[in-house]
Amino acid sequence: MEEGKNVGLATVEQLIEERNEHYLQRLFALLKQESISTMNKGVRECAELLKQVMEECGISSRLIETAGHPVVYGEWIKEENDFTVLIYGHYDVQPPDPIEEWESPPFEPTIRDGRIYCRGVGDNKGQLMAQVLAIKTMLDCYGELPVNVKLVFEGEEENGSPHLAAFVEEHKELLACDLVYTSDGPMHASGIPSVELGVRGILGVELVAHGAKWDHHSGNMGNIAPNPAWMLIDLLKTMRDEKGRVLIEGFYDHIRQPTDYELGLFRKLPFDREELIKQIGYPEFEADAETFYRQLSLEPTFNICGFHSGYGGEGSKTIIPARASVKMDIRLVVDQDPADIFQKFCAHVKKHAPDIEVLHQGEMKPSRTPADLEIISVIVQAVADAYTVEPLLVPGVGGSLPDYVWTQILGVPSVMVPYANADEANHAPNENMSVALFFKGISCTCHVLHRLGEFSQK
Repeated sequence: MEEGKNVGLATVEQLIEERNEHYLQRLFALLKQESISTMNKGVRECAELLKQVMEECGISSRLIETAGHPVVYGEWIKEENDFTVLIYGHYDVQPPDPIEEWESPPFEPTIRDGRIYCRGVGDNKGQLMAQVLAIKTMLDCYGELPVNVKLVFEGEEENGSPHLAAFVEEHKELLACDLVYTSDGPMHASGIPSVELGVRGILGVELVAHGAKWDHHSGNMGNIAPNPAWMLIDLLKTMRDEKGRVLIEGFYDHIRQPTDYELGLFRKLPFDREELIKQIGYPEFEADAETFYRQLSLEPTFNICGFHSGYGGEGSKTIIPARASVKMDIRLVVDQDPADIFQKFCAHVKKHAPDIEVLHQGEMKPSRTPADLEIISVIVQAVADAYTVEPLLVPGVGGSLPDYVWTQILGVPSVMVPYANADEANHAPNENMSVALFFKGISCTCHVLHRLGEFSQK
């Protein structure tokens, strides 16, 4: 950026305000295009549209094919710039079902009470477009950017990002950067902006038990035909004690212990027990702040997300079922490896119930960027500039994103700064994003680029 042009962002803020309606229409055009990756509905059309929008905003863009849906790649490069930031997001969305619970059509963006309602507005098209429009705003104000910018928008995040790791491995040179910046998910429930540095990984498994070849009358064959539901229950009891500790040998190996600095950051996070009780609908919740954040972000989970056997309809059907299955999602923390945990899980099943089948249902590695890196303080200051409040610095969150492809495959720091409101209802009917927060996201991205430019010139 030329001398004198980085003295402030007042012109940028003014331009964003002048273009409010124009930028909303840009967003609405993308929102109207369905892009449901799990159903392969409108995904390529959305990728083509996004590529066109990016090019119109001054970003050199192209589609890069994967074994699944294409990646929309864009870049703005100036050889003299010493710093490169890679912006990640996704243009695919969840299915809108159940349709009948939407107050307005799910793919017709509608503004009510200061919020945009549409599938994908918060997750992730609204946040994605805030990045793209910030670049356009900066280019229109200054004619250039203070740092090099690369953008990777995938079309399979809502399907578990099955091809993102291979894409990053194959294009390491193209994607080379100094930092990855992501805006996805909701802001903290307090409304205070946050800078998040890690996510839990996930391992999905299914256990399947078989009894007789078909269902039997529970009286005529009671005590004779085996019940596979009890087989699963007996096995599950060997995997976890009454306090919730997982009993699979080696399950807790390799977990990275948090630093004193990271623990101190967790203690600073807002905590409102009564509000949390309302959020989760569980009045017996009694954890204090430190326990809550530790269990949510620093400890693995061992969750049963589905259990099916026999008859579950109205009334009674007295049978001994022939089949029973349990689906589990196991959230993992740094440095647990999903492949290692799956092997240990299978070994445990083989030891205690060798006839029960184990199915692998997908995985994603955990990730965490050190909180004490100098570049993190730069992002924190940029977010504070944009929102005029000190953001929360969060070492890790409970959910799972493919953040590991940046920290482990590219080997660079990765930060997440959510732009959507805490109650965005992503994945649910009436998904929404605050209009004000959409524009604030554009502003925040401009501040981030500005601060990174200052950092690179030191």
